[in-house]
Amino acid sequence: MKKERKLLGEERRALILQWLKETKRPMTGTELANKTNVSRQVIVQDISLLKAKNEPIIATSQGYLYLSPSSAHTYTRIIACCHTPEQTKDELYTIVDHGVTVKDVKIEHPVYGDLTASIMVSNRLEVDEFIQKINETKSAYLSQLTGGVHLHTLEANCAQKLDEACAALKQAGFLIE
Repeated sequence: MKKERKLLGEERRALILQWLKETKRPMTGTELANKTNVSRQVIVQDISLLKAKNEPIIATSQGYLYLSPSSAHTYTRIIACCHTPEQTKDELYTIVDHGVTVKDVKIEHPVYGDLTASIMVSNRLEVDEFIQKINETKSAYLSQLTGGVHLHTLEANCAQKLDEACAALKQAGFLIE
């Protein structure tokens, strides 16, 4: 049985960067570790080093993404919402069902100030995976620290989709105006 060669330092980081740039889907630390024959912790360190070199890599609940400049014009909007943890799936479904991506969640913490976490969900499957990961890790939603109040950065390819998503959130009682 032939042992795979462990990729070292700069060569490994160059490959990680190339793979992230070539794919539109998130790549997990475990996936990158398996491809480079190193531990997941080494990948975490590599990603930190790449970020320190101003590479636009973000960690999402689905894995790492390279944020390349988009050729298509996108519209963004920050909205304020409030709901219980049990209503999170309904809130996210309401948004993605209108063709809108939920980029992040942000809260204003009384001690730490603004806390932001990347979500990057664009469809129901990604929402389900996000919720599943929260449940499997027994993690709390950031909004639980603020009684359900939180902000989302939304993104879509047209303003009408954002308007429709916001109207649906208002009708569902999630939107704070």
